[in-house]
Amino acid sequence: MREEKVKRDITVIGGGLSGVCAAIAAARLGQTVALIQNRPVLGGNSSSEVRVWVCGATAHGINRYARETGIMGELFVENQYQNPDGNPYLWDLIVLEAVRAEANIQLFLNTDVHEVEADGDVSNRIIRSVTGWMMGSERRIHFESEVFLDCTGDGLIGFLAGAKFRIGREARDEFQEEWAPEIADDITLGSTILFYTKDVGHPVKYHPPSFAKDITTTSIPIKRVIRSGDSGCHYWWIEWGGELDTVHENERIRDELWSVIYGIWDYIKNSGQFDSANMTLEWVGALPGKREYRRFIGDYMLNQNDILAQTRFEDTIAFGGWSIDLHPPQGMYSTESGSKHLHADGIYHIPFRSLYSVNVSNMLMAGRNISASHVAFGTTRVMATCAVIGEAAGTGAALCVQNQVTPRELVQKHGKELQQVLLRQDASLIGIRNEDEQDLARLARVEASTTRTQLSVYRAVEPRRLVDDVAVLFPVEPQLNGFELLVDVSEATTIQVELWDTGRAENYVPKRMIVQTETAVQAGEGQWISFPLSWQPEKPQNAFVIVKANEHVVVYHSDQQHTGAIAFVRGTKPIVDPKLENHQPDQPVVQWSMKNGVDRKPICFRLTSETRAFSAEKVTNGYLRPYGAPHQWMSEPMTPTKEEWLALSWDEPQILRYLQVTFNDNVHEDLINLHAFRTSEEVRPELVKDYRLEVWVDSQWEVLQRVTNNRKRTRRLQLETALTTDRVRLVIEATNGSPCAEVIEVRVYA
Repeated sequence: MREEKVKRDITVIGGGLSGVCAAIAAARLGQTVALIQNRPVLGGNSSSEVRVWVCGATAHGINRYARETGIMGELFVENQYQNPDGNPYLWDLIVLEAVRAEANIQLFLNTDVHEVEADGDVSNRIIRSVTGWMMGSERRIHFESEVFLDCTGDGLIGFLAGAKFRIGREARDEFQEEWAPEIADDITLGSTILFYTKDVGHPVKYHPPSFAKDITTTSIPIKRVIRSGDSGCHYWWIEWGGELDTVHENERIRDELWSVIYGIWDYIKNSGQFDSANMTLEWVGALPGKREYRRFIGDYMLNQNDILAQTRFEDTIAFGGWSIDLHPPQGMYSTESGSKHLHADGIYHIPFRSLYSVNVSNMLMAGRNISASHVAFGTTRVMATCAVIGEAAGTGAALCVQNQVTPRELVQKHGKELQQVLLRQDASLIGIRNEDEQDLARLARVEASTTRTQLSVYRAVEPRRLVDDVAVLFPVEPQLNGFELLVDVSEATTIQVELWDTGRAENYVPKRMIVQTETAVQAGEGQWISFPLSWQPEKPQNAFVIVKANEHVVVYHSDQQHTGAIAFVRGTKPIVDPKLENHQPDQPVVQWSMKNGVDRKPICFRLTSETRAFSAEKVTNGYLRPYGAPHQWMSEPMTPTKEEWLALSWDEPQILRYLQVTFNDNVHEDLINLHAFRTSEEVRPELVKDYRLEVWVDSQWEVLQRVTNNRKRTRRLQLETALTTDRVRLVIEATNGSPCAEVIEVRVYA
């Protein structure tokens, strides 16, 4: 046996997406990191070994402008470029390359940590070291660090260190959670194994193994959706073990899941009810994808009421948006639907106090084991949300090392600093502004070559008869003085519209009606109909205009994108098969979701008054994401012969050493790492493609950097030698498809 000792500032145990993002975040802040994973690949449940697709705050079409940024956003965008078809092995490489790009990370694959050295009394434990066995290499490795992160999912490290935790469901009266049981129990969500199928173009026979279950003797064929062409993510409901110990009975759970998978395939191939003659079973997972086990107790336990009320925490460090998604304890054998969903009106916030142990002073946790009740865990458990929590935990760990404080002391003494560092990283925070005193851009005057001042979508390509209510959302700044809609009218009628606000700035559903009006129209095609909508809100915010159903009226969808302008159709049918999911369709975000087929299909409308929603000074107003308004600069449509530019200037010369630019990558659009659905563009069209960074030196513009074929949201430039200047300019040469140049933020540092 080979004994080794590794000493790093931070040790991250668990190489799922939460651990990966934690390690990368800490490494980028200058700390040395050991990242330990007990499998041969990174990615956890998203890896090629398990193949669960990465879900997050978009809820796959429920929430608007909710796709994660920061490190998880980088992974989404890069995977879309390199792996648009969702090959799971290529996703493994995307994650691995992101880790290997960081010189401060030392990666230990195939290393199982099952020894923890900790001391102190039960109320104040401290981890001194962890020890892992590297399988296949016969290496016993001893890891020492100042801070440890338990990103194992099951929470083994914290358990061995004596961290307080829970397993199972809390009683309803503990947090007054409507979805909690009356009496606490040890029920958890079950585990799942997925499978892939393939049409090989010739007949393939199938003989089931001896242990395959005859599913016709179960409730599965009646209560679950089975189709011959489905595989992978469609079979998330092959779930079992919620009434067992999902860790200690993992082998039993695996065997039961295998018996059902091979039984389902026998049913598809040999029952005669499916068109499956040419199909073969291409891949079956060998590892149960666990959903739930230990949840550690932190200084705050997130609960159902926080999710639904979208509680704003002083120490918010990330957001989520997946529904509270709970499954019946019997899993695939239940006669209930496979899952039930409870949605907030938009994204919700996650506090840093839920990311560290209440009694182990140098342990943070990220992923599905954070401090949350079982009901709140129903939403925080999805992987993109675990990933952004991981980035926040890794950032917090780095600041703990730098400031020589515990995580609790960090939030008490350096909480604002933590948020500002996360914002500088373009992490997933909403509603927090850049207040970085070192950012010289905040002191600059900003001007642009041109600015988009007319908000209109006019190129009609697809008619929609108004059999259901439709809506358009757009920013109002400073005021709304008239709204026009492109319609065809089959006979004289009256069109009714309603103007609503969205309540909270992070929401995109109608909340309070401002005004209701109607206009009489005559029969005719291609008419621009005016409605006397007038509104001057106290501060810039989005308007939600509902056009009421009218069978005599046709509106038009466009293929012409306009950032800030999106379409809705009120849903009248379940968004998925009710045998599988219960989404409670009376909830606003379900009624007005993207699942009604209008994503990237805005409705043709125009405003009669000018807007200041896209003015140049937005790039230094502190917001990195849409929040009541787009918060970005947008130029007029570009031409082949004219470049667009954005310039920052100061009264006195400034010393410049570092520049950071964040472009628009359309966080409204849902992306996915695997094959659940395919998004057409490999690069977001809104992203700037070719650009130059210039400084004013000796009475002329000098090029600092020219970038071509950009596909990244945030670009950073560290100068080898500091420059002194009173002007900086970003020149946009081309985009990846959008007609206008779009920039979210510019930062400048000495």
